[in-house]
Amino acid sequence: MKTVFVRSERCIGCRQCEFACAVEHSRSRDPVLALLEDPPPRPRIHVEAGPWYNASFPNKCRHCNPAPCQHVCPTAAVFRDDTGDFVLIEPGKCIACAMCGMVCPFDAITYHPYGNGMPVRVVATKCDGCVRRIRQGDVPACVEACKVDALIFGELNELVREGRIAETQALLTAASTEPVASTVPPTVVGWRAWGQQATEVAGGAS
Repeated sequence: MKTVFVRSERCIGCRQCEFACAVEHSRSRDPVLALLEDPPPRPRIHVEAGPWYNASFPNKCRHCNPAPCQHVCPTAAVFRDDTGDFVLIEPGKCIACAMCGMVCPFDAITYHPYGNGMPVRVVATKCDGCVRRIRQGDVPACVEACKVDALIFGELNELVREGRIAETQALLTAASTEPVASTVPPTVVGWRAWGQQATEVAGGAS
């Protein structure tokens, strides 16, 4: 099963994934025209600030199997696609009862106005795995937009294995007395250095 894996330690909170997600789910799929749409397109991924500087987490639907949201939906608006990999929502069937949001263990479901040819009304909104892009052989919009590899797309077991290898290397590095090179990607280092300088300049100006 392919999925989007989150490396929260790399996230810099730039929220480019949110913007790319909103554009992908707009009617025009154009970053300029999407700003003029009514109702405005909403992101399906949510980046929240952490408790300390440069700490943030891009939260999204995990497409659980079995999915609690699918089980409690009284109108069968929540369903699985034909591959069984993605949990989707049929807006025309959604009554915004919020049952899915109550049982979601990751708080990944929000409620926003939706039109797209239908009378505008509030419906449940969540990540659809960019199923349209996946079927075309592309990666999800959030992954494509992420500049620091905080979001990566691939086979779940392979991504977990890469995480285990990275954690093993970090543990051995911590136990070693020999200095080793930093494992933080240069892109993350550069963005964080820029953020630190911007913070210092803003503090000096005030």
